[in-house]
Amino acid sequence: MIRWLLASLVALMLGIMAAVAVLKDNGYILIGYDAWTVESSLALFILLNMILFGVLYAVIRFLVRLWKTPTDIKTWHHHRQLRLARKSLTQGLLQMAEGDWKGAEKRLLKHAANAETPLLNYLAAARAAQLQGAHERRDSYLQLAHESMPSADVAVGLTQAELQLAHQQLEQALATLNHLKNIAPKHIYVLKLLSELYQQLDDWKQLKALLPELKKRKACNPDELEKLETRVHQYSLQQGAARDIIGLEHAWKQIPRAQRRNSTLVIDYARHLLSLDENDKAIHAVDQHIKQQQENSWNEDLLGLFGNINAEDASAQLSVAEKWLKFQPGNAALLFMLGRLSLKAKLWGKARSYLESSLDILPTSHAFHELGNLLDQMGENDLASDCYKKGLNMNSKTQPIELPANIVPQQSSQEEEIIPMPTDRNPPPAKLGVTG
Repeated sequence: MIRWLLASLVALMLGIMAAVAVLKDNGYILIGYDAWTVESSLALFILLNMILFGVLYAVIRFLVRLWKTPTDIKTWHHHRQLRLARKSLTQGLLQMAEGDWKGAEKRLLKHAANAETPLLNYLAAARAAQLQGAHERRDSYLQLAHESMPSADVAVGLTQAELQLAHQQLEQALATLNHLKNIAPKHIYVLKLLSELYQQLDDWKQLKALLPELKKRKACNPDELEKLETRVHQYSLQQGAARDIIGLEHAWKQIPRAQRRNSTLVIDYARHLLSLDENDKAIHAVDQHIKQQQENSWNEDLLGLFGNINAEDASAQLSVAEKWLKFQPGNAALLFMLGRLSLKAKLWGKARSYLESSLDILPTSHAFHELGNLLDQMGENDLASDCYKKGLNMNSKTQPIELPANIVPQQSSQEEEIIPMPTDRNPPPAKLGVTG
């Protein structure tokens, strides 16, 4: 606004100055041609020239615009199509988000051919068709997406693989991902999808071959990668055990040393040893792992597995486990397992002591049942009944369960528990018997 005002003031000033100059002296001009002469004032001549220039400029401008009209109309039409295509894409994506798959598919395709990036329209339409279960239309849209931008082969292929995986078309997804791996061998998402597919197919052999590349490219977060590596090693142990003990030992040695400290793998290794009747080796493997862990958190499944090993010499097995008490004397699961091993070794007093100590630290239904069974066999029926009752009510109790007064171990102070370790080998009455 200010610029127009200033321009008007300048024009007005120039007009006033020109009028003053003309009034003072309007000049004289004479033009002659052959027999013709034209006389006029200079001011009128300049005015006529200005008018003629304006008319000629307007005529030329009009002719130029008339000449460019077809091109302008074509450009306007093109821009209009682009605006409609952008609007169609936006509305189609909104309908996708709202769950209107059919409407979204129709909207996305309406102006796809005129879109700046038709690839996006076709990929989104493929997803909409997939959600409607129209897999043939999905594949045709993916083909159109590839044709619209051949250089986007990876983007189209990844979308196709994701949709195939979502529909459990595993064989087709495998072919798609293998093709993508050939053209983009370092693509992180391709590697990640391949690892997920191999897991669904239980193809651990291929996954084992893919694992180094997954680690190198960091295709998964550390936790996922650790779990995946564990499962791959579990597969190797299974394959080794399927052959013989030599195959199992070879598979175990092939596992990196750091991974051999994984409790899950140790449990698997020990189980395979037991399946091959290598009980002593299983005991040794668990013993070595526990000694390495020492005061770290122990896997209770590992302790349970050790307690279920039927060694020829139950007393020797118990002696191995008792050495672990120096690492974690207050471990309720360890004490419970020692109680079960004592039962196998027919050390009734020691079994009772370990079970009582375990219950004092952490009451569990299993420990109550074992102790109740032992007390019942020893003829202490009232205490046994009380243990059975407390074990059955464990799941419904919200407050800590107190042990029967007659079987709570004595404590020297509030801070340190004394865990009795009787060596009584006197069995209960023969008529009752005890099962290990």
